[in-house]
Amino acid sequence: MEFGMVGNYGYAGVWVLVGIGFVLFTFFFARLIRPQRPNPNKLKNYECGEFPFSDSQLQFNVRYYIFALIFVIFDVEVVFLFPWAVVFKSLGLFAFVEMLIFIAILLFGLAYAWKKGALKWV
Repeated sequence: MEFGMVGNYGYAGVWVLVGIGFVLFTFFFARLIRPQRPNPNKLKNYECGEFPFSDSQLQFNVRYYIFALIFVIFDVEVVFLFPWAVVFKSLGLFAFVEMLIFIAILLFGLAYAWKKGALKWV
């Protein structure tokens, strides 16, 4: 019997629903059978066996966030270079020029971040 594309998606949809149902059932069942012993010590911070010396709700400097964001952006962009490098010889001159433009845009962004002082560690 031929179901076509809808039938194939139907099978996949059923398996997705079965998987989601299994996960929900597992969480619900685990919550039912776990021991319920509330304790205020369970809500405290744990610092490798040491007593906590400050509140866990710290406020970080925004510069750390910007530094991490720049790292993630350039790290992801470097991942785009690996597939290109693998098939470099078969792509030809057009792909080479495109990648040079891509790298130039990245270097422009890096120079801009450097000029703005985003790369200076606190």
